[in-house]
Amino acid sequence: MKRQRFIWDIGSRKLRLGERTLVMGIINVTPDSFSDGGKYLRPAQAVAHAIRLLEAGAEILDIGGESTRPGAYAAGKDVTVTAEQEAERILPVIAELKRQIPQCVISVDTYKAWVAEVALAAGAEIVNDVSGLLADPAMAATVARSKCGVVVMQMRGRPAEWRTLPPLRNPVGLVKRELAAAAAKALAAGISKKRIVLDPGIGFGKNFEENYPLLARLGEIGELGYPLLLGPSRKSFIGRTVAKAHGGGDTDIVPPQERVFGTLASEAIAVLNGAHIIRTHDVKACVDAVRVADEVLRAAR
Repeated sequence: MKRQRFIWDIGSRKLRLGERTLVMGIINVTPDSFSDGGKYLRPAQAVAHAIRLLEAGAEILDIGGESTRPGAYAAGKDVTVTAEQEAERILPVIAELKRQIPQCVISVDTYKAWVAEVALAAGAEIVNDVSGLLADPAMAATVARSKCGVVVMQMRGRPAEWRTLPPLRNPVGLVKRELAAAAAKALAAGISKKRIVLDPGIGFGKNFEENYPLLARLGEIGELGYPLLLGPSRKSFIGRTVAKAHGGGDTDIVPPQERVFGTLASEAIAVLNGAHIIRTHDVKACVDAVRVADEVLRAAR
């Protein structure tokens, strides 16, 4: 049981990965995110929530202005908001956070190059692209120019298609191959390897049972030689398992707010299997869980 160590270059500073798990707090400045849509749509609400997450132990704040939940996209549509609408939601939050807490590390959760560019100009230091640099042809070049950190995630298909995708025979093999290709594309675009973190994309185009192999065999994805970020927080595969644990049927699922304890289990397992960063809604609980997992890793050396 061992976790690789890395230095993540995010431009203005470097983050040490692997000595202990970093926790990334989620701030959805959206009306329709699956877990907390509408709660932090106003800038003042989002900023107050972000400060609470920092106080609870988050080292990175991931701010997004567009929901990628299943069902958010109409058939045939690739976006739910324009780039201008997305920027209008997140820029006041980034600017105010940097004004109040200049040292905070901000990630922008977007797959649109222009949104990434203006967010970086406002003070973000990381681009978290759920499309793996594929959705916007200009994203790789934008990231390369900026010298920021980047999270490259594997997403299977488009959100409008997720409910109709055929089952996967080998989720781990597919994710590993596609992340290797995405990392190669990033390198070819001029993005330094030391700036890249990979994310297997838990829940993004994977059916319920297809997420568990990604957790169990995360070490195989770690063989690619990059730091790993995992975001299982409150995902529907946890809701399905928790429902069955309490006597539900195969199609039953508990709501996101009842998935916290299952989330903590998945987050601790991810750390024990090599994750360096956990992206979560429940920062305080996650910090407690991953610190225990960190101690297990230390004891296993």
